[in-house]
Amino acid sequence: MSRRSTGFAGAWAEMQRQQQRQLQAEARRRRQQEQQARAYQRRAAQSHREYRQAEALRRTEELDAQVASLRGLLAEGCRAPAFRAASLMRREEVQPFSPGPLAQPVPMPDYSRYETQSGWTAGRRAQAQAEARARFERDWHAAQAAEAQRQQQLASYQREYQQWADAQLAGVRGHNAGVVALTEGVRRHDPDSVVEYFSAALYASTAWPEDLPRQVVAAYDPAARQLVLDWELPAYGIVPEVKAVRYLSGTDQDKETPRPVSQRRALYREVLAQCMLLVLHELFAADEPGALESVALNGFVDGHDPTTGRPGQIFLATVMASRSSFLGLHLAQVDACSCLADALHGQLSARPDQLTAVRPGRRPQDVGNRVVAHGGEEEPDLFTMDPIAFEDLVADLFRAMGMQAVTTQRSNDGGVDVDALDPAPIRGGKIVVQVKRYRNTVPPTAVRDLYGTVQDTGANKGVLVTTSRFGPGSHTFANGKPLELVSGPELVDLLHRHGLGGRLGDGGRRTAGQPAPGGPDTRLPDDYNVLGMSWTGNVALDVCALVCRGNSVLSDDHFVFYNNPRTPDGTVRTLPATAPDKAAICVSFDALPPGADRFVLVAAVDPEVDPAADLTGFTEARIRLLDPGMAELGRLEVSDGRPHETALVLGSFRRRSTGDWDFVLGGKGYTGGLEELVRDFGIDVE
Repeated sequence: MSRRSTGFAGAWAEMQRQQQRQLQAEARRRRQQEQQARAYQRRAAQSHREYRQAEALRRTEELDAQVASLRGLLAEGCRAPAFRAASLMRREEVQPFSPGPLAQPVPMPDYSRYETQSGWTAGRRAQAQAEARARFERDWHAAQAAEAQRQQQLASYQREYQQWADAQLAGVRGHNAGVVALTEGVRRHDPDSVVEYFSAALYASTAWPEDLPRQVVAAYDPAARQLVLDWELPAYGIVPEVKAVRYLSGTDQDKETPRPVSQRRALYREVLAQCMLLVLHELFAADEPGALESVALNGFVDGHDPTTGRPGQIFLATVMASRSSFLGLHLAQVDACSCLADALHGQLSARPDQLTAVRPGRRPQDVGNRVVAHGGEEEPDLFTMDPIAFEDLVADLFRAMGMQAVTTQRSNDGGVDVDALDPAPIRGGKIVVQVKRYRNTVPPTAVRDLYGTVQDTGANKGVLVTTSRFGPGSHTFANGKPLELVSGPELVDLLHRHGLGGRLGDGGRRTAGQPAPGGPDTRLPDDYNVLGMSWTGNVALDVCALVCRGNSVLSDDHFVFYNNPRTPDGTVRTLPATAPDKAAICVSFDALPPGADRFVLVAAVDPEVDPAADLTGFTEARIRLLDPGMAELGRLEVSDGRPHETALVLGSFRRRSTGDWDFVLGGKGYTGGLEELVRDFGIDVE
């Protein structure tokens, strides 16, 4: 007979079954998780492969598009509009006068709002009405005074705006007159005008991609009506070395298929031929004045001559095309290489990839007239030099001065363009050099950055070399620090003294101090700064300027104030202020008269606005140094006003022997107002 299991055994067996079920469930969960993980990995791998394949396809499409752009360079360029001198003309319009809150009259009080019926007795009512009348009259007189002040400020602002607007319009009209004169010069076959006009046509053209060079050296033969020019061609690297990109999933890498050398060379020759034809097309299309009978064109690249190893210009193409023969071509359908070599009888290098040169035809220097170049002439223009070449020139200068000098890499240079080592004992050591090719005044922030670099690198000295000048803020910061500032004129002088060449643009350019032919020059100076004046407090001030030699103003006309808003030569003038400034003066330091060595800024209480005011409310005052684009270059703090003073010398800019200007803080106050102040500077006040 069998025995029935006890309760304990049944419970134990049930527990075992539950554990078994849990283990099985856990195993199923693990299998599901593993399956999900494998599925995720498959999806991720598939997604990764798809991404890499798509990226490889995108790169291949970019390469194909680049090649297609090169093949269609001439056809696309011929669709660009032809250059016309009219495109250089500027519209005679200025920003309209906008007085802002000054345009709104001060509201006058309404007596009906002051009338009152309060008071239980006739006497109290009469007293209340008298008090209301008194309040009304007080507020009415205050409103009248405020309105008078508004009208006065509005009239003053309108005078300043009109002066500014007249100067802007005069500048536009002067520019347009110059364009008209240039066009007339081209019609007269004046060589300088012809070269300037057609150089502008090439530089302003929209037919050229941005990554193609536009360097030209040109001259004009008026007898033959022939323009002769050397034009820079793109280097061999313009043609992509890679033909296609394919993703290999087995190695998870991209495989680049190189472009066959023969194919790359053929495409490069085609690009060079298209560039030559496009230059001819641009020139003849722009010849609306009829100055060109023919064009002699030589195409070059910068490189090392493979036969001598020397750097220089290597000519890869040359052609002489007459107007009649060129205008008979249908450029959109031609084979560029055949057109250049056969139809126009030009020459094109057979192996331009190896810099195999052709013999150039007529060169600009063969013409006999003045040759105009972008970055050319006997001495290089420091403004237009290649940035790397400019840094190399500065390194050559330091080596010529007996130092060891090398240029740094273009990236990760830590703010250093040239590393120099002065072997001289005691004063020598490591020198870090920064190079700034600026046309406007170098901002003080550049000098501060150089000082930080000197400290970070542990150098003995920092030198900042520029093609421009340094403002007072820069010299003030550099004073007493191991910093040396070399301005553009000083750089040119150093280059010449050590057997190197360099110039700063066109030395014959008219400065702002020279009057324009036919009358006074009312335009803003070519290179100027704006001095913006701001302060806290409600005191109304006139900010004025004096152009001095020592402590004496050059003449009464060199005192710029509300009744004389500009000097005769236009180098100093008042301007409408823009926020946060309350007053502004424009000054071209470089164009001030040679005898001027001091430029003084002063402020005086406006007696017409508030005859009882003094300079107590003149606090937290500062001068902002701005460039023509109104970008802040530096900030100069000036002294606060004091009780009973009504005029104050804010400070003066003093010319250094190098031609730069330093700022010297003022602070001398006057209780007799502007009249007493100007007497100190030699002005007789009647």
